[in-house]
Amino acid sequence: MTTKGASATMSFDSDLEELLGLKDVEYRYGLDHKELFAAAIAHDRGRTTAGGDFDQQKSFATKLGDAGPLLHFTDPDATGRRVQDTFAADYAEVTDKVWWKDDFARFDAATYEALLQRVVAYLNERGAPLYVQDVFAGSDPAYALPFRFVGEHATHALFARIMFPKGLTGVSEDLRWTMLNVPSYICDPERDGTRSDAAIIVDFRRRIALVVGPADYCGTIKKTMFTVLNFVLPDLGFLPMHSSANVGHDGRSAILFGLSGTGKTTLSADPERKLVGDDEIGWTTDQVSNFEDGCYAKLIDLDKDHEPVIAAALSMPGTIIENVPPLSGKPLAETDPQDLDLADRSITENTRFAYGLECNPLVAAGAAGPLPNTIVLLTADAFGVLPPVSILEHDEVMYHFVSGFTSKLAGTEVGITEPKAAFSACFGAPFMSRFASVYAELLAEKAERAKARAILLNTGWSGGPYGVGQRISIKHTRALLNAALHGELDDIETVRHPVFNLRMPTSCPGVPSEILDPRNTWEDRAAYDAAADKLRALFEKNFEEKGFEKLGIKRVF
Repeated sequence: MTTKGASATMSFDSDLEELLGLKDVEYRYGLDHKELFAAAIAHDRGRTTAGGDFDQQKSFATKLGDAGPLLHFTDPDATGRRVQDTFAADYAEVTDKVWWKDDFARFDAATYEALLQRVVAYLNERGAPLYVQDVFAGSDPAYALPFRFVGEHATHALFARIMFPKGLTGVSEDLRWTMLNVPSYICDPERDGTRSDAAIIVDFRRRIALVVGPADYCGTIKKTMFTVLNFVLPDLGFLPMHSSANVGHDGRSAILFGLSGTGKTTLSADPERKLVGDDEIGWTTDQVSNFEDGCYAKLIDLDKDHEPVIAAALSMPGTIIENVPPLSGKPLAETDPQDLDLADRSITENTRFAYGLECNPLVAAGAAGPLPNTIVLLTADAFGVLPPVSILEHDEVMYHFVSGFTSKLAGTEVGITEPKAAFSACFGAPFMSRFASVYAELLAEKAERAKARAILLNTGWSGGPYGVGQRISIKHTRALLNAALHGELDDIETVRHPVFNLRMPTSCPGVPSEILDPRNTWEDRAAYDAAADKLRALFEKNFEEKGFEKLGIKRVF
């Protein structure tokens, strides 16, 4: 049985029967945001509290009703991506192409096929409604993949509608990917071959993404399809990037790579530049473009004065607020979304907000821009030893790109009492389904063709490590970034860092020259030298453990 909009894609139900074996189910196809909003509140059920049953209401309205955001609460075991439960089906034709690792592990193909059959039989027996949305992964028809979301929860269908482009033309239906998202199917590791009660399994052979069990964090949908694009695009000669991008008045783009906490979203939101995208970008032959049609922002401790676009979007329709707790003693139905406590960590640090690009008044036309002339690798060095800015050459770009360094702060996680180095290849290793060298070579090749400059921009600490020194001011960071964007660092005098061999400018407009060499900012120079040597050793250890040299990445210090 099909309801709503079947004429738009007359064969989708027969396609799903042929691909998956689904039949005797009710489809709710192509519902708009108001219909999905109402359905989510009425029907989405699952566990939202530790020890709770699986029949708890998961989605709620605020006092704004469907003219405002939908509030969604995930399973307590899924307040973020279930990284250790993410796999790819290990078929012979892909096994040598996939970068297998702990957060993207092999899943026996026969075991996967048996699990998929059990999940489909379960859905056919239940006959419960499945929400279907036809969207695209990618905004550029040169690489975009038709993406069909099929799932039990209306909230997830709304998320797909918010986050993925719609209405593209010129894209082959033969490339369609289908996600089957079934939170109510609780995996049994002994029976299903899973690690736990949930699994996310990517099937590159049949273009299926299977999400089963309590893995209902909305970001699972987004990052699973990002992983797919990371596998597909290199074969087209295109580069998928875990980055933000924007366009200046000069008509040239900038790419900003960075892990969480490095300033990727903040620095790309520039009133003098138009946003291409804040998280997932594709670099083709002649442009850069957003994979998405929305943003998925962290809300914890949001400063509404510094993030006015997100603040305003909190009260807009067609948006989803995820895992922000209700106010004490006040029903959500009587709560204005602007009154929610965005510092409340009682559910998770990883509170989130999904909203459409149209909420941002400064978006580049078509969420695309021309070839970039500046590549920025962001890091937040809590050891306080890396320069605020370094000008990178070809081999250095590849080295620091595959290293993907930033640092975790003391106190942010249990057991961390001093800064801890974090390395994530290509600034997003869990989502990189091909070897890191594949993306590094594409980046180096495309940067050379575009004649793009590259910098390593440190948004971390100066004058000492976290707890001793001070975070480099956002004013100075923006001045360094703007100088690079405007070419003011291209021909400037530089000196080499004695430990990291990085090329440091000796001056920059709007920035005190004494901070450009980080050693000068430490009172105890011997302590600086020891800290720099320690961080260098961590870089070298990561390089060795990942086997980057065997993949053709050159050492640069």
